[in-house]
Amino acid sequence: MSEEKLWYVVNTYAGHENRVKENLQRRVETMGIEDNLFRILVAEEKELEYKNGKKVEKMRNLFPGYLFVEMIMTDEAWYIVRNTPGVTGFIGSSGGGAKPFPVSPEEIESILRRMGMSDRKVVVNFGVGDRVRITNGPFAGIEGVVDNMHDDAQTAMVLTILFGRETPTEIAYIDLDKVE
Repeated sequence: MSEEKLWYVVNTYAGHENRVKENLQRRVETMGIEDNLFRILVAEEKELEYKNGKKVEKMRNLFPGYLFVEMIMTDEAWYIVRNTPGVTGFIGSSGGGAKPFPVSPEEIESILRRMGMSDRKVVVNFGVGDRVRITNGPFAGIEGVVDNMHDDAQTAMVLTILFGRETPTEIAYIDLDKVE
């Protein structure tokens, strides 16, 4: 039993993540395990959509069917999370009463950064005008040129060639490497 606060992935029914998050938050309060269960996240990012010719900002779930839970893996906390309505299990557990493996700090940091919730600042080795390669996400492997940088959001606008056209794409600093 670990006394360390770590992140775990909980499997839910797709489309019910927010309801399961609310159920779990209520259970944490009523069962009094606030000392063992800290943050519950539905990983979402803002997405612009056009409806009737107007830009509409919408939240898009990055991992449908999953919640991220920051907790100390005690027997009681593990039992309460597993038995919350809508939770189908933990990812990284082999079943048969085996406790799950936590998410690596690097993976959770990347997710938090994508959601704009990270406290850490990425040290970058590139600047405006530099050629970079995208290392993660749907554009992984594509190269482009940094057009501008947003240090507060830890993102860069990268000009990439998609379908034969130059396309500006906003990418998190952590997902970019300078091409030497």
